[in-house]
Amino acid sequence: MYLATTDAVAKASEQEQSRARRGRVAGPVLALGAVSLVTDISSEMVTAVLPLYFVLQLGLSPLQFGFLDGLYNGVTALVRLAGGYAADRGGRHKLVAGGGYALSALSRLGLLLAGGATAGIGAALAADRIGKGVRTAPRDALISLSSPPDTLGRAFGVHRAMDTTGALLGPLAAFALLWATADAYDAVFVVSFCFGLLGVLMLVAFVPGHLSQVSLRPPRPAPERRQPAAARPRALALLRVPAFRRVLLAAALLGAATIGDAFLYLLLQRRLDFAISWFPLLPLGAAAVYLLLAIPAGRLGDRIGRRVPFLAGHVALLGGYVLLLAPTDGWPLLIGVLLLLGVFYAATDGVLMALVAPVVAQERRASGMAVLQTGQAFARLVAAAGFGAAWTLWGVETALTCAVVALTAAVAGAAVLLPRSDTSSGGTS
Repeated sequence: MYLATTDAVAKASEQEQSRARRGRVAGPVLALGAVSLVTDISSEMVTAVLPLYFVLQLGLSPLQFGFLDGLYNGVTALVRLAGGYAADRGGRHKLVAGGGYALSALSRLGLLLAGGATAGIGAALAADRIGKGVRTAPRDALISLSSPPDTLGRAFGVHRAMDTTGALLGPLAAFALLWATADAYDAVFVVSFCFGLLGVLMLVAFVPGHLSQVSLRPPRPAPERRQPAAARPRALALLRVPAFRRVLLAAALLGAATIGDAFLYLLLQRRLDFAISWFPLLPLGAAAVYLLLAIPAGRLGDRIGRRVPFLAGHVALLGGYVLLLAPTDGWPLLIGVLLLLGVFYAATDGVLMALVAPVVAQERRASGMAVLQTGQAFARLVAAAGFGAAWTLWGVETALTCAVVALTAAVAGAAVLLPRSDTSSGGTS
């Protein structure tokens, strides 16, 4: 009887410890979240004013802006693959990510030295996007490898919430600097560089340098992990893994129907006709909603399966498109679109990484995430250019109607493609 009681107590204690572990977020995740917070302050100080600068100051057409916006987001495609592959070789995730963070920080100096020249600004922005492309997959791989499989949604939710805090503070800092310095953009670039450099120093100081230093709890082995080392697939060979291929196709399909935040903000400014000085603050509304909902959305995905919030987030984005087509005006339109855009990001960004992580072997985790992110980048480049062309040729209402139809079809297709189970429920996809 004593032994039975002792066993019961020990079992209960183990269950309590397991629940406690699931309730905590690993130290590397918090450190990476802090790095992303500081870096996002740096990047959002600059990117918040780009649509305004390109369209209203340089006078670019919607078609030209659509191409530049797509290029701005799609230029990272190939370097994502290179960054993921380099990080997986020897587990050099921190080194590769650090190089990406450093390049993005130096790009702020490029903006400062460009002196208003379009070519110089374009080169600096390309350097920033290359840096982001290099670091994103290794960083997300570190997050996934630092967390138990059944808490991946929470881990990515916490990271994205911290990241979004930086996205909130960045436009505010830019707005305050421009107001205090009478539109001195050089001051914005200098302060942005300082924040970017701080992010690099935090990465060096607080993020473990090798996977052996990270507290890992590996997921159940995926089929490809049983192959001998010499036969392990390279990044593109992951397309032979059915579950990964289905997630990639679904993400690319949805990305090809996503017109981009900058267009939504331009449409809001066009409909509401507010002072352009307030334009840089538009991303704050969506970012605030994202910050509030990122962790709950991740936890929900851990509990019921990650495909549900991922699809629901795209339905929310579809609602934003419909709202822009409706006769709604004033504050209801502004609040509604920003709210739905924030819900979209909270339910999709980190959730997608948590959805794909369990179907990719640990030694190919960064490469797999890079392939997925590359597919999304190319798809969104096509979407941005296509929407800009439709706006220029047929007008904004027709272009928005096409976007609504395309996203509706994409959500239906993704619902068929996405695996219906994941490791959040203890199985494998």
